[in-house]
This record gives sequence, C-alpha cells and structure tokens, in this order.
Amino acid sequence: MTLLQVVPVPPRPAAAMEAVIGAERYAGLLAAAARFQDQLGDRTIWNVNSTAVGGGVAEMLAALLGYVEDLGMPTQWLVLGGDPAFFALTKRLHNKLHGAAGQGAFTAEDARHYEKISAANARGLLDLARPGDIVLLHDPQTTGLTAPMVRAGMNVVWRCHVGVDWENEATREAWSFLRGYLQPAHGFVFSRQAYVPSWVPAARSAIIPPSIDPFSAKNQDLDAPAVQAILATIGVLDAPARPGHFIRADGTVGKVTRDAVVIADRLPGPEEPVVIQVSRWDHLKDMAGVMRGFAAHTAPGGPGCLMLVGPSVANVADDPEGAVVYAECLEQWRDLPPDIRARVLLVTLPLDDVDENAAMVNALQRHATVITQKSLAEGFGLTVAEGMWKGRPVVGTAVGGIQDQIAPGTGVLLDDAADLESFGRQMRGLIDDPGEAGRMGMAARAYIRENYLGDIHLLRYARLFGDIVAAR
Repeated sequence: MTLLQVVPVPPRPAAAMEAVIGAERYAGLLAAAARFQDQLGDRTIWNVNSTAVGGGVAEMLAALLGYVEDLGMPTQWLVLGGDPAFFALTKRLHNKLHGAAGQGAFTAEDARHYEKISAANARGLLDLARPGDIVLLHDPQTTGLTAPMVRAGMNVVWRCHVGVDWENEATREAWSFLRGYLQPAHGFVFSRQAYVPSWVPAARSAIIPPSIDPFSAKNQDLDAPAVQAILATIGVLDAPARPGHFIRADGTVGKVTRDAVVIADRLPGPEEPVVIQVSRWDHLKDMAGVMRGFAAHTAPGGPGCLMLVGPSVANVADDPEGAVVYAECLEQWRDLPPDIRARVLLVTLPLDDVDENAAMVNALQRHATVITQKSLAEGFGLTVAEGMWKGRPVVGTAVGGIQDQIAPGTGVLLDDAADLESFGRQMRGLIDDPGEAGRMGMAARAYIRENYLGDIHLLRYARLFGDIVAAR
C-alpha cells in the first residue's frame, strides 16, 4: 500500500487571465494576492485529496495551484494512499452524503480501518508540514487527518465537494461517522449553503463554489479542424484521422494519439447531431437513465446520436464502483433495439496522460449539439460549467450545484430526474432548433465567465485563509 504522494504542480501564467476576465478583474486579483502574501509569511499551503487524476477535484487543483505558484505563494499538493477496503469505505461515505440508501451501516471495524489508514497518511504529512502552515483537506477520504494536524499547530480547513440540500437516514449516517474526525478543524468550505451540516459553526464555515480554468487542456479554445481531428483519432467519429493538437499546462504543444475504448455498432459522421454526457461511471450520474431517455424519447423523433463518455474504469483508484456501473451500461446497450443501438456509443477515455485526456473531453464537448448532466444527486457538477463555457446548451437536473450554474436562458433544468419523457423531449427540441441552441450557448458562456472562473475562486480562498491566520 502506497501512502502520501507528492503531485508536481507546474506554474500557470496568471497574466493570461487578463485577456478573459478583463483588466479591472485582473488588477483586483494581483492586489489581493499581494495582501495575502503578507499575511501568509513563510507558511506553506498544503492541499490533500485522494487522487491526482480522474475527477473534478484533481483537475481543479492542478489549475488553481498552478496559478498560486505563479503568483509566488508556496503550495504543495499531496495525494493520500489507502487499500481497497479504505476506498470502498470512502465511496460508501460519498454515496451516503448524496443520500444514497442501501450502502450498509458503518461498523466499529470500518472506523478502526479508516483510522489506521488515516494515521499512516497523517504521519507522512507531519514529516513534511510545519506548525503554522495551512492544510486544506478535500472530501471524506481526508477527514482522519484533521485532528493530528491541528494538534501539530497547523491551520486546518476541510473542503467538502459533495452534498445534498436535504437530509435522510443515509446522510445522517455519513455525517455521524465524519463529525468526530472533523470537529477540531479551524474552517469548513462547502459548495452551497444548503450543504452545511447544522453542527458546523457558522463562524467557521465558508461557501466557495468550484471553478473552471479557461486555459486548461479541457477548456482552451479548439478550432473545428482540431476538434474533428481529435475525435477521429480517438475513434468516435467517422472521419479521416489526423493529428489533433492542444496546449499542455506547461505551455508545450501536445498531440492526441491514444485511442478511446469505443463500444458502437457504427460511428456518426461529422455533421450528425450528437448528445453527449461526460462524467464518471457512477450510479449518481445516471448514465443508464440518459440512455433510456434518449432511446425512448429522443431517437424516435429524428436524427442524432448519443455518446456516454467516462474515464477508463481501470484507472480511477478512489472509485471502485466505476467498473460495475460501466458493465451495467454495457449490458443495457446490448439490449437496445438494433436501430437505436446503432445511435448510441459508450466511450471510455484513457487516463495515461492527464492533459491528453482533458483535450479529448474538450473536443467532445465542443462537437456536441447538446450536453447533458442528468445526475440524481450532485455536489456541484462542474461538467455543466465546462459545457456551458464551450457555448453549448446543457440539459441538467435541478439538483445540487447544477441548479446554480444553469441560470434562466442558459440551458434547461429538469425538475424530476425520473421524468425521462421530458428529458428526451428537451434534447429533441434543442437538436431540432439550432437557433435556440445557439442563443442558449452564448448566454451560457457569458454566465460562466462572470461567475465560475478561477480568479473568483482564488479570491474567496485568500479571504478565508487570511481570516484564519489572522485569528490564530
């Protein structure tokens, strides 16, 4: 079992933001960074999460910490380790925090194993960090590190990227398990106010929605020939394969060369309308429901195909459920009527190269006619902001942070994730009305620029950390 690993973070030029956010916002970022540097002194900011690839948290850290490095503040990123039993337990916590029943009660043995793995990771962090440093812990996998870091004199903040705005027995079980580990924390960060448990003191909680990086390989501008080249190369488009280039995080030119694993009876042509959902293979993302809605209520009404896209199920260490969900989707795909099955693709993207994987997602979202995120529960759902940034209309369920991102006129919010007829009709309507889809897409991009880019995210963290350091 491998424990704490250091993730290298190359600097990203903060000055590039000015072209997107404007001179006034950029000047405000620089002024805030200078103030925070004075408060930070010689402290280091440590971020700890459970994976360096394969999820929104990891992607966000790579971008934000790159800008922090460029702005001259010492920061480190660590990924904790664990065995299969540990990650199975933390996946259950993740699901219960989303209200998922039927996951099994937590036992004393679960707690002992969680504490054993947490203690081993804490020893590694104590060898690196110093009293006074800021430690930002992300999600349920890291909660067991809270008390040891507080006892060692560090400023500890726990960041929860998941949650629901209601309560049931599953959520109560999850918070009951986590609460004892978390109570010593100096600060708590949630994506939405509705996610804050009642036992968290208001004075110690902050609301900081996540953000996207417009210059990352996943979100940078790609022209139409590059998009088509990438999609042909990975094997999801019936078009001549040729090199598709993108810019890596370190500023060098990358090239998409790896194939995706594509399950399909045929490939769509470049002009065929495409509905795409990109997410983990997770029951809460409801890939199976997207397939059923498309098959029953979108495909019969006209042209178009569906791509369900997720990561390679062999490469996401902290998500043991992925292979199961993918297998279920594959079985469902095989049971579709042949004429419908010919219009549905299951795609798993390789994670060997993080930037290359991100460029694949970028190309897929830019090629989409409609993007969906039909989650049953969602901590935030940053794939929505990513799709909107590409100027695409998003059809999403009104759960979690999805409802914060899709403002009126920027996409479609579904009140009921189980209403597949409405879901299918909305997809069909946008496919059939390119003008309306284009208007929504333009409004969507503008809304993300104003609300969900990295400079706003960093300013909120600077205020929180500055307040905690000043108070202590």
